[in-house]
Amino acid sequence: MPLISPGTKADRVASVIKKELRQIMRDKRSLGILFFIPLFMLVMFGYALNFDVKHTSLAVVDLDISRESRHLISEFSHSEYFTVKHLPSAVNELDHLLGSEKVRAAIVIPRGYAADLAKGRSPTVQVILDGVNANAANTIQGYLNAFFLNYSYQLTIKVARRLGVAAINQPIDYRPRIWFNPELKSAKFLIPGLIGFILMVVGVISTSLSIVKEKERGTMEQLLVSPIKPLELIMGKTIPYIAISLLSTAIILVVGYVLFDVHVMGSLLLLFLTTFIFLLGALGMGLLISSISETQQLAFLVAVISTILPSFLLSGFVFSIRNMPEAIQLITYAVPTRYYLVALRGIILKGAGFGAIWDQLLFLMGFATVMLLVSAIRIKRSGL
Repeated sequence: MPLISPGTKADRVASVIKKELRQIMRDKRSLGILFFIPLFMLVMFGYALNFDVKHTSLAVVDLDISRESRHLISEFSHSEYFTVKHLPSAVNELDHLLGSEKVRAAIVIPRGYAADLAKGRSPTVQVILDGVNANAANTIQGYLNAFFLNYSYQLTIKVARRLGVAAINQPIDYRPRIWFNPELKSAKFLIPGLIGFILMVVGVISTSLSIVKEKERGTMEQLLVSPIKPLELIMGKTIPYIAISLLSTAIILVVGYVLFDVHVMGSLLLLFLTTFIFLLGALGMGLLISSISETQQLAFLVAVISTILPSFLLSGFVFSIRNMPEAIQLITYAVPTRYYLVALRGIILKGAGFGAIWDQLLFLMGFATVMLLVSAIRIKRSGL
């Protein structure tokens, strides 16, 4: 007996939608993939992936033991970027502290520090960094450079006042102003990227199992004798997942706002339109994988390999594409998540409108069209 009864095109699509929704509701694994895993990944990645370098643990060796050296140490303690954890009495103690990762940087204040300052000479303060984590070491070095520049300027002002100079003007009046993420929180950069990563992985995996399930359960033969066309089958298969994925996106945005203070600065309508187009491509890709796979295990494996690595490494989610070798940068143009992340970050963080992201939407529409058409052709060749 055919699974899909004859009728209008809308009736046949509606029949597939009802059938797919019943299967999703019965399959606890699919429900877990669609709702629980996105939230779990958001919370875990949101807290685990953090590039903020604050309260860096310091060890300070004070060989001068003067009022001036103690003042320098106290200035470190007042900074939100550094925490003085250890005050060893000898330089050779730093080997153990840095080697055991009890501190990430060390400062050595030399003997004669206060005397040199009093005579107008520049004492040499040694800075030692743990360079195992190169990114963190670069950031800490930048913080230390800024700290010592500011501290040296304050000392210069004190000396000038002591000599009777009323004021010292810097050659350049440097006034930085940071747009879109003034607190420089890495979570605000990562959360939109995380949404794109989650939707791509979950969207492709969930649909990649749909048609191959029909093959394994033997219901594919019943579909073969049904009066349904490949495009109608694809519409019926994708619409439930699109609705559920959009609902999942809304939940992620609410959780991102509550846990990570990520506000949507732009239009919600444009955000969901962009997400809808991106999901069409992701779900089409999942259907294509499902149509060429014979077992759920193989479909799951192909879906994981084709989504997780490209979306994590080559989309700009974590690593800057501009810093990659040119050959790798060329490959990133084939990763649809790259375009979605540019559009999503623009809408969420910058309040960007359609005029700023239309080119990203154009590529996403092209990707979705290609994926859905190839899926339809593949399903038609398989006998439907």
